[in-house]
Amino acid sequence: MKKIIVGLLLLASVSIWAQKPIFTTAKVNAATVYVNSAELSQSTTVTLPKGNSEIVIKNVADYVNESTVQINAPKNITVLSVQFTKNYISEYEIDESNPTIRKVRDSIDWVTKEIAKVVNQKTSHSKTIELLDKNQQIAGANATLNVTELMKLADYYTSKRTELSNLVNTFSEKENKLRKQLATLNSKLEINTQKEEKTSKGKLILQIMNDLAGTVDLDINYLTQGASWNPFYDLRAESISSPIDMLYKGQVTQNTGIDWKKVKLTLSSGNPNQSNVAPILSAWFLRFGYPNYGNYKRENSALNSIQGYAAGLAVEKDKAALSESTISDYTTISENQLNVSFDIDIPYDILSNGKAHSVALKEIQLPASYKYYAVPKLEKEAFLLAELSDYSKFNLLPGEANIIFEGTYVGKTFINANATSDTLNLSMGRDKKISIKREKVVDKSGTKFLSSYKEQVFTYDLIIRNNKKEAINMILKDQYPISTDKEITIELLEKDKASANEETGVLTWKIDLRPNETKKFRISYKVKYPKDKIIDNL
Repeated sequence: MKKIIVGLLLLASVSIWAQKPIFTTAKVNAATVYVNSAELSQSTTVTLPKGNSEIVIKNVADYVNESTVQINAPKNITVLSVQFTKNYISEYEIDESNPTIRKVRDSIDWVTKEIAKVVNQKTSHSKTIELLDKNQQIAGANATLNVTELMKLADYYTSKRTELSNLVNTFSEKENKLRKQLATLNSKLEINTQKEEKTSKGKLILQIMNDLAGTVDLDINYLTQGASWNPFYDLRAESISSPIDMLYKGQVTQNTGIDWKKVKLTLSSGNPNQSNVAPILSAWFLRFGYPNYGNYKRENSALNSIQGYAAGLAVEKDKAALSESTISDYTTISENQLNVSFDIDIPYDILSNGKAHSVALKEIQLPASYKYYAVPKLEKEAFLLAELSDYSKFNLLPGEANIIFEGTYVGKTFINANATSDTLNLSMGRDKKISIKREKVVDKSGTKFLSSYKEQVFTYDLIIRNNKKEAINMILKDQYPISTDKEITIELLEKDKASANEETGVLTWKIDLRPNETKKFRISYKVKYPKDKIIDNL
């Protein structure tokens, strides 16, 4: 009977040993970053026995789309199942601590206990000193001590007080040393647990069947949500007669839980998480509602807005900027019907810290034609616009851009690469050397009362001066009001050869200005409406 029990125990131990998982750590080799996710390619090498095994692959992203996991293995390996988890120990009750980490943890426990002992001893001696200090009058208030007894008492207090104070100092020094040792051990534990790119909670559990024992290579691919990228540009122009030097960049952010070290990086404009189901129209039933006046949206604007951040900051061409000029040699642009991809041959380090990492993609020289644009009614400064034709061949994506004109950082603009027009307008910033004024001509303006109506005449002079050393072309705009009320009539009295859009009331001049030349344009209009009413936006 005993032999049978022993045999059963041996079989149980063999079965348990056969089911013990095999741990391995995956390394990130390549990453394809999309607008809101990333596809990671990892690899690992593991030694497998013949038969069924369970493999636990560590250093996997903290968030994995389990349905996208692909395992590439040799023909003699059959992958039975794949599971993603972030808490393997509690689920399977397996201790994966290696001996080095266990040794450090044991040392931390011992030092922590020693610190507690030292603190207790120091506290006890400190309390004893307090007791001595509070009981200096040992005898009663009416008792009399002779000289000999007083000297003995003073000697005892002095020696005991000194002894206890020295012990407190000794224990304080010992406590400080132990705390430094504890900090060193904690730092060592952190280093030991982060020997890979970065310790992650994610793990892949593989159930496999192996025909031949030996060492095999496994390739792992999956999608994770913890990464994204945005296009960004640097626009440099030396003058209005030179082309634009554009540095095409990508701002990559990843928080997957693992650092990407020396990885092959690819940036794609695709979105693998987007639904690919074609839409179907359903019946459109009208119903009454309430007007919404606060949701005005301007679409297909011909001009990009300027945001003047740190305008006037001088920018020098440093060595780093010059070295980036060869980045185009290391970037391959792949374009298909659905998206654009940038394959970068230079290995990159992208840490899992949620911070934006700038990745240089390509340098492009853009032939541009320049013109100035001004709306004195709204802004008393002229904006320099660069017009790009046939811009689709450059594979531009919508994104922000830094503007550096004539060696000075003038602000930011937005490149709307999805515009439907044939020409792309880039705002290159404000030019202080173009003086603009819009002045009301008082003697040509005024108010008249006619019976039950009121007539108001408004006249303005637009004065433009070119203080630059070269001639410029400019589009100048102003406007007169238009009416949708029959009681309000508007008459354009003078437009000074401007082209007028009667539907919008916008007046446009196309002018040429020589160096140091000044030109003046006048507009005048009349508004007639009932005198007992008020127009609050006139």
